[in-house]
Amino acid sequence: MKRILILLFSVLLLASCNTKPEEVHEPTPYVLFNPAFFPSLQNIPSDNPLTEEGILLGRYLFYDGRLSGRTEADSMMSCHSCHKQEYAFEAGYNVNGRVPGIRGKLTHRSMLPLINLVYTHEGYTWNGNVKSIEEIVRATLTDSIEMAGNLDEIVKTISSIPTYPPMFKNVFGSEQVTADRICKAIAQFVRILVSSNSRFDRYVTGRGTLTDKEMQGYILFTTEEGADCFHCHGGQGNMLFSTYLMANNGLDADGVPYRIPTLRNVGFTAPYMHDGRFQTLDEVIDHYSEHVVFSPTISPLMHHLSDGGVQLTPYQKECLKEFLLSLNDTSFVTNSELGSPL
Repeated sequence: MKRILILLFSVLLLASCNTKPEEVHEPTPYVLFNPAFFPSLQNIPSDNPLTEEGILLGRYLFYDGRLSGRTEADSMMSCHSCHKQEYAFEAGYNVNGRVPGIRGKLTHRSMLPLINLVYTHEGYTWNGNVKSIEEIVRATLTDSIEMAGNLDEIVKTISSIPTYPPMFKNVFGSEQVTADRICKAIAQFVRILVSSNSRFDRYVTGRGTLTDKEMQGYILFTTEEGADCFHCHGGQGNMLFSTYLMANNGLDADGVPYRIPTLRNVGFTAPYMHDGRFQTLDEVIDHYSEHVVFSPTISPLMHHLSDGGVQLTPYQKECLKEFLLSLNDTSFVTNSELGSPL
């Protein structure tokens, strides 16, 4: 019996010595290009660094309607359903100021475009109450109006699709699909949605010019005696074209503060305001020119409140609009590397 046990132990020892440990794939770090005129501090959490494999997985999930946890055609929903590339990852339409979510239910607010969020360190969403991109993803997946998903069902569905477990292994070291990993992967993809190649960007960097009207519009944009836009939306000193703070911009007598959106790609992101009330840039400019309304919470940066607005002439409005359209980044909304891989 003793000899048998020694022999068995020897066989097991030999087998263990000959068994190669499973090779662990190390994901490839992704270095996000940082335009010289953008903030140097990128909002990338230490527990979710950007990797080639993570971004690819996030891109697949972003466009996959099965992300809702359902496979029936009438109830599939993806991030892309409300964030379309051709509209700078905004919905591009609304119904009475709100965007249809799952099975046509109307969302709480108009959509915000997913632009340059890697540089945003304040609260996300119109109310500014979500503190990370990962939280945005999780909240969207489970919101009863947006995607109305159940996290357990989402994990089960994604796990059952043969393409995904190996992709999760390449990113996280194992094939296990979890809600946390899903959110992290999508957040990685969202963080590379950087727009920095508009005509205005090319002008600032000496690679292009602005027309006379665009230049006059830019001067109006950046002066208090002009259109007075820069306090909230920046300019050459703030190339994100938003402070991302909360402000009441005088839409209604009972107005409340909302997050200031970026003006980058503003020509692609109609309708405008948190409730999508304005269909055109002309309406937006008219509001700030003549229709600003007082309320107790009105932003102190609305310096022309006593006049109902900045009182632009028709020609000044034309110039301001031309400048705003110079913020459109056509390469961003047509970049095939950001489109659907499915």
